[in-house]
Amino acid sequence: MRTLPTKTLLRLATAGSVDDGKSTLVGRLLYDSKSVLADQFDAVERVSRDRGLASADLALLTDGLRSEREQGITIDVAYRYFATAERSFILADCPGHVQYTRNTVTGASTADVVVLLVDARKGLQEQTRRHLAVASLLRVPHVVVVVNKIDLVGFDEATYERVAHEVVTSAASLGLTDVTTIPVSALDGDNVVERSVRTPWYDGPSLLTFLETLSPAGEPHSEPLRFPVQLVIRPQAAGGEEHRDYRGYAGQIASGLVRPGDPVTVLPSGRTSTVAAIDTADGELTEAFAPQSVTLRLTDDVDVARGDLIVTSRSVPSLTQDVDGTIAWLADHSLAPRTKVLVKHGTRTVQAMVTEITGRLDLETASLDAADRLELNDIGHVRLRLASPVPAEEYLHARAGGSFLLVDAQDGTTLAAGMVGDALLATASV
Repeated sequence: MRTLPTKTLLRLATAGSVDDGKSTLVGRLLYDSKSVLADQFDAVERVSRDRGLASADLALLTDGLRSEREQGITIDVAYRYFATAERSFILADCPGHVQYTRNTVTGASTADVVVLLVDARKGLQEQTRRHLAVASLLRVPHVVVVVNKIDLVGFDEATYERVAHEVVTSAASLGLTDVTTIPVSALDGDNVVERSVRTPWYDGPSLLTFLETLSPAGEPHSEPLRFPVQLVIRPQAAGGEEHRDYRGYAGQIASGLVRPGDPVTVLPSGRTSTVAAIDTADGELTEAFAPQSVTLRLTDDVDVARGDLIVTSRSVPSLTQDVDGTIAWLADHSLAPRTKVLVKHGTRTVQAMVTEITGRLDLETASLDAADRLELNDIGHVRLRLASPVPAEEYLHARAGGSFLLVDAQDGTTLAAGMVGDALLATASV
């Protein structure tokens, strides 16, 4: 048996208001770190010349959809994978337009750090506050504020300090304390990969250096094992009969670490067993951890189905049919009490009803205001009654076990991203 090597991986997501230069920053980061293939850059130069531009528009490296290229905006989350000598990165370039905030929630939900851009000329915007609120509610461990277009204010230190103070103060009001600020010109590359000589008053690291040295969310074993079962594997023998001697449970480890011999509990049944083996396409492992996809075999022939959750017996979450949570409402129509929805928690989906809307977050004051409904891009606190129990955990302590989706039962569209617990109430009281 073998153990897969641990890679130093950092997940980051960009956020910011319209035209703050997110795609240009990402393009500059990829280009200056030599993570762009020659043919990719040739294509960007060709399109840029066709538009009459004097130099390559690096934003085209991330605006991958045809509609994005034509409109010059980011619509969908563009994922990019790149690596330096120090570490590997998964980057989510998120939209800036208000109507695409739902995509920013998606991009930031798994991030170790949010790179929040602010135009040095405009300072703090409403969308900046909204993205700070999303980062706070999603409990993103780190936020780095890139004060972009510093070249357009003459690399003025006072302007940078004023904007940085505005954003850091707003972040603190939402409960964000780990916030770093960096003055940047994404267009020219100042302080993106290399320190700029045009900001002698700034003594901090470049953006890439900061990201290379940043600690990720936590060690793989820092949270207890949570393994949502996606598929029960019973291989077919010749003639279509199942192999009686093999039963595996496939899925992606949501959190924690697992080894053969570990005692586990299956939820919601509560049956207990022991891990017999950890299988992958390349053979058995001596251990596995989040976010690896594996197949677990148990020593006992217990009843396990898709939607069940295998957890360590040392830390078993409680089952509940009543869930209080914070949601980012992502649908075009409004949400009102007594609305029937589906709740997707891990790989389990159950029917539910919104019994109460407790309040809506005021982005200007960071307070929770009374509300009888939620509109598109609103962040609010709700109470749900589920048709069957789920092992919901406080999002504050368990990002995987504390997250859920609200889904339209009629057409299957995602209505909201949710976090179990009173995170919004705590945030609003800061």
